[in-house]
Formats: sequence, C-alpha cells, structure tokens
Amino acid sequence: MSATTYTISELSKEFVITTRSIRFYEDQGLLSPAREGQKRIYSAHDRTWLKLILRGKRLGLTLAEINQILDLYDSSSTNNDQQLLVFIEKINIRKLALQQQMEDIKALQDELNAAHLRCTNALSSTQSLETQA
Repeated sequence: MSATTYTISELSKEFVITTRSIRFYEDQGLLSPAREGQKRIYSAHDRTWLKLILRGKRLGLTLAEINQILDLYDSSSTNNDQQLLVFIEKINIRKLALQQQMEDIKALQDELNAAHLRCTNALSSTQSLETQA
C-alpha cells in the first residue's frame, strides 16, 4: 500500500474501532473505498471522512446529520461556509439538548435527595418509637 491508501485493518487500528463499524459506515453511504477484488482500499479522503464521522458521533450527532454535513462539502471549493454553518447549527442544537438533560438530571437529583431525607426521617421516627416502647 502506498502512503495515501489504507486497508480496513489499518484504519480500524488507527481509530480504535472495529472493521465491522467501518463496513457499517460504508453500508450507510458515508464511505466509499475503492475495491481490488474483495479488498477495500481507503484513500486519504476516506480516512478524513472516517475521522469526521467519528468526531460527529462523539459530539452526539446522528449518522443522518453527519451525512448531511459531509454532503455539503465541495472538494473543488476552498470556501465551505455552508458546511460550517450547518455544523454550527447542529452543535448549537446538541448543546441545547445537553443543557436540558443537565437540568433534568439536577431536578431528578433534588427529588432523590428529598425522597432520601423523607425516608431517613420516617425511619428515625419509627426507630425512636420502638426504643420508647
């Protein structure tokens, strides 16, 4: 293999993911490696796409959202403002969702703390009645 192509095993090791995951991204139309018989040959472009896919997944984006962003990329252009604007929008939506989840978790923690306190107080009351009897 030349320096600008990669095997599925090389990418799998580099990004610490399974070859099955890489094939899944291919099945979803996110990657399109060249073929040499049954052997997949990934280009530098495929490697970059895989890196972007994994970054998007880490940020909590769906594969459809990642695909939408990748589809906006125009390799003939040095100005990909539309791609960046869509990505910023997806990031902002994700941040709002995470903020709501954090608020929900805080409310749940408060409810659990209140329930714990009520149970502890009830237990203390019953134990003090038993010792008086």
